[in-house]
Amino acid sequence: MKIAIDATSLIYRNPKPHLFSRHAYFPSLTALPNGNIFAAFDLGSAFEAADVRTHYSISRDGGETWSSPRPVPLPEFSDPFSCTCRFRCLSNGQLIGIGALWNRTRTEEGLANPETGGFVETFPFLIRGDGATLKWCPPEGMETPLKGPFEICSPVFVSPTGEWLWPASTWKSWDGSAGHGMQAIVMHSPDEGKTWPTWNAVMDGRCDGIVHWELKLASLPEGRLLAVSWTHDGKAGVDLPIHYALSDDGGRTFSVPASTGLNGQTCTPLVLDDGRIFSVYRRTDHPGLWAQISTVEGDSWVNHDEKLLWGGAVHASGAGGENLAMTSMSGLRFGLPVSLQRPDGTVLVAFWCMEDAISVIRWFKLRIPS
Repeated sequence: MKIAIDATSLIYRNPKPHLFSRHAYFPSLTALPNGNIFAAFDLGSAFEAADVRTHYSISRDGGETWSSPRPVPLPEFSDPFSCTCRFRCLSNGQLIGIGALWNRTRTEEGLANPETGGFVETFPFLIRGDGATLKWCPPEGMETPLKGPFEICSPVFVSPTGEWLWPASTWKSWDGSAGHGMQAIVMHSPDEGKTWPTWNAVMDGRCDGIVHWELKLASLPEGRLLAVSWTHDGKAGVDLPIHYALSDDGGRTFSVPASTGLNGQTCTPLVLDDGRIFSVYRRTDHPGLWAQISTVEGDSWVNHDEKLLWGGAVHASGAGGENLAMTSMSGLRFGLPVSLQRPDGTVLVAFWCMEDAISVIRWFKLRIPS
């Protein structure tokens, strides 16, 4: 039995593209205490537009249909800004978002400096909500233990000891300076996000010119933590296979990064109820968004079943008889997949992708072989 697609449809698509430009990017996906599903994503007139703001929608039927998006409350900021935010609902029902405001006073530039590769100024914030009522507390600015800018790609993660972890990657400043270089890190909060006094490296390839992006964490059986990252050889200018590292001490130290054997980018791992690892990633040796079943055996990563979800030379049948024509890699723009396992054992996957020149948030419901 192979990974099977049960259904696919959209969380959000601009309902009136003939009237206004509105694209959706960078989803989060988390289950709420009442069984509903919360999806957050960024909406704006273009990929790096200064009007990008984070919104959220709710599904009350297991992900089949979604409410109209509503804006996430944001901190006050005097200068022009755009923003992004990643969410997770904790076991106590608290909905936590970690995001950033990006300074957009350079009105003729995007988020990155094309001359230096540096990033705009980043102002991290945390927002708390009640997962049952969706009532929000005022957003809180975050004092980080090292200077940004940071890549914002992961929600808060609770370690087996109860400590809050924030996975991130350091980035070069707009002028190209990089006090901490470009490395994948984790910041620690001992008081549920009130303070973030310490940090440590997770994957640091600076000596070899290796960059680790889009760091993600997951909990393995017996309390170990798994970290995965998009891995890039800056000297050769090529992507390496996705790398992983393991921690036996709640994220304070990690093993030397090693290859998963998956040639791709922007990978998100989900540990299934039976301990296997379900990953979704943008593959580079074969076009498209792929799902992968793997296991960690001892300290080794072992790959098993795989499935092409979107892209490449395939077609898929969507929910409600929708017929989704897939395109070649040259026409694809997509990424940041997220997933959660439903009570019935199926897995819901969401990601952003360009379809008919509009960036949308698409979902798949998958059946996973036992």
